[in-house]
Amino acid sequence: MDYDAQFAGALARLRDEGRYRVFADIRRRRGSFPAAERFGTNGTRDIKVWCSNDYLGMGQHPVVLAAMHEALDTVGAGSGGTRNISGTTHYHVELEAEIADLHGKDAALLFTSAYVANDATLSTLQKLLPGCVILSDEKNHASMIAGIRNGGGPKLIFKNNDLADLEGKLAALPRETPKVIAFESVYSMDGLISPIGAICDLARKYNALTYLDEVHAVGMYGPRGGGIAERDGVMDFGVMGGYIAASADICDAIRSYAPGFIFTTSLAPALAAGACASIRHLKSSNVERERHQERARVVKRRLKAAGLPVMDNPSHIVPVLVGDPVHCKAVSDMLLDRFAIYVQPINYPTVPRGTERLRITPTPVHSDADIDGLVAALGALWTECELARGTRVVAA
Repeated sequence: MDYDAQFAGALARLRDEGRYRVFADIRRRRGSFPAAERFGTNGTRDIKVWCSNDYLGMGQHPVVLAAMHEALDTVGAGSGGTRNISGTTHYHVELEAEIADLHGKDAALLFTSAYVANDATLSTLQKLLPGCVILSDEKNHASMIAGIRNGGGPKLIFKNNDLADLEGKLAALPRETPKVIAFESVYSMDGLISPIGAICDLARKYNALTYLDEVHAVGMYGPRGGGIAERDGVMDFGVMGGYIAASADICDAIRSYAPGFIFTTSLAPALAAGACASIRHLKSSNVERERHQERARVVKRRLKAAGLPVMDNPSHIVPVLVGDPVHCKAVSDMLLDRFAIYVQPINYPTVPRGTERLRITPTPVHSDADIDGLVAALGALWTECELARGTRVVAA
């Protein structure tokens, strides 16, 4: 076996398909996001970031930064171990209490990332519920798919947000069979929003547990930032990405059985302190949420007016369809190199082949001038590259 040739061949295939991913070497500027610096062979260049998942810009908020500085100065840099072995600090305990309160749950449990939360929890649920069948939305995130797969139990895939398909699959299962319906509130690549209340109704009807990933909705929706479930008044769900919030027994069981929690060093106290400060602020402040939604509406309206193929959805995500991986990366590269605008290309396997797109994420701190520059740059590149236009594209 020529190991080097195997790895080189695998990378070459990605490059040939236009799916090879290149990291953008950037450094955000404290207090001036979305401005950042891009590092390259010819030095640094000022750019504007249009694809961050820091949707509300809270990573730059003075309240958050002050809390992180306080924690760093008080306890130092690291947590010192796993949660079971010296790694549970008062900052972790406070953050879990804030999360539980935010979602109206008995308890919450922190993980080191949203991926780990989904993987560890979904796989452990299957081991704690013998014979459990997972009913998974077809557009679920890779971390949820990994957790379902690692659980090793039976699974059924239902069409995205399709209540009839979900009910048909639930009705075919014996009522006494343990069931978990796993879905997201906001599907982050399309921006589609799930009918949470109707899915919860089906769960009650067919004796199922619901597992909801709200990672792209928490903070942005609801009167206190509790997500789509809070906005819609349907908080009867199980868990969500980055942490879980559920009944005390569910959280305790996952804490006690999930290897992804037990054997992982806990979050740095400064991170826990910053997250806690962010949650507390957003529970009482609607300024960021209102401005965020207004900016998203303006960007969508302006791009559609320019004839660009915006994939229609009811959320803050603004996907612009390209439909080809090579063209998608080329447009992204030209945006960055020529217009100092950073929008990462989204290709397979993150989205299905033929639906490659630019995923734009407006924030409250993007100005009218920023929007003008984005629309003008995209319009020029769409014309130059002879890409398909359209007033509206329904998310695939």
